[in-house]
Amino acid sequence: MKVLLTKDVKAVGKKGEIVEVNDGYARNFLIKKGMAQQATATVINETNQRNAALERQRQKEYEEAVALGKELKGKTIAIAIRFGENGKPFGAVTSKEISQELAKLGYEIDKKKINLKDSIKSAGIFDVEIKVHSNVNTMIKVEIKPE
Repeated sequence: MKVLLTKDVKAVGKKGEIVEVNDGYARNFLIKKGMAQQATATVINETNQRNAALERQRQKEYEEAVALGKELKGKTIAIAIRFGENGKPFGAVTSKEISQELAKLGYEIDKKKINLKDSIKSAGIFDVEIKVHSNVNTMIKVEIKPE
C-alpha cells in the first residue's frame, strides 16, 4: 500500500515522502497513529505540487544568495574602536559589530553567518568570511581603525 508520511518514521522515510509499505503495517500502525495517510491520486498530486513549489522556492533563495554574495564580495567596511595610549584596544570587534555595520549599509546578515575565528583585537584590515547560504560563501574586508 502506498502511504504519504505525515511524520518522520525510522527505517521507513521522512515526512512528506510517499512510500510503499505492507497493508497491515500501514492500516494498523502508521495510519492509526497518525504517522501517515493513504496515498490516493489526489494526495499524490498535491504532494507533487507542494514539492515542486518548495523546489522553486529553494532555487529562488539560492539565486538571491548568489546575487548577494557577488554584491558583498570584496566590500570593505570600516569599524572604529578606541585604543589606549599603549596601542591596545579597549574592546574587540566581534561578528555582532560586523553584522551591525553591514546593517547600516543595508545588508541584513545574521551574526551567526559571519565566520570569525576569534574576535579582532588589533588595528588593520582583516578578511572575514560570510556564509550567505548553505552553498554560498563570500569574503569581505573589515578595516579596524582607531577612533
